[in-house]
Amino acid sequence: MRKAEITRTTAETDIRVSVDLDGTGAYDNQTGVGFFDHMLDQLARHSLIDMTVRAKGDLHIDDHHTVEDVGIALGQALAKALADKRGIRRYGACLLPMDDALVRAALDLSARPYLVWNVTFPTAKIGSFDTELVREFFQAFATHGGITLHVDALHGINSHHIAEAAFKAVARALREAVETDPRKADAVPSTKGTL
Repeated sequence: MRKAEITRTTAETDIRVSVDLDGTGAYDNQTGVGFFDHMLDQLARHSLIDMTVRAKGDLHIDDHHTVEDVGIALGQALAKALADKRGIRRYGACLLPMDDALVRAALDLSARPYLVWNVTFPTAKIGSFDTELVREFFQAFATHGGITLHVDALHGINSHHIAEAAFKAVARALREAVETDPRKADAVPSTKGTL
């Protein structure tokens, strides 16, 4: 039962997140930030992690707190659902094309959070969404999920395509990493015996 629920309430946001690592990629994400919901849907669909997100944030200020705090809550939910990480593959990588964009993601569910972000956007906004918030989401997600995460945009001229390729690439890498390793389903994937 690799499932988890997280509630995070601050003066800026009120967030509820649930994940099922052994799902089919079902999603129901409502944050009040349309483009971000679209990206979360991609994250769920392509990782095959069932995901429900409800977020109410101080959108009258901007989208920053909502996006970052959803990243925090999703990272915490992932870490909780993984528990001691027994039986997982641990590592995942994906090279994902989307039209003009090509994004590479590689990750390690190591409990040692670190983000390497080599992604630039040709525009400051996608619709009304600040492109800098894509990095903020992944920084929060990696930090609170205990993920070493590398994301590199190798090509791209369209900001929407670059952002979507990044979410999909991370999703596909995450799918691989959380899968059960049939050859070592009873072991923690580390010579230390713990992660």
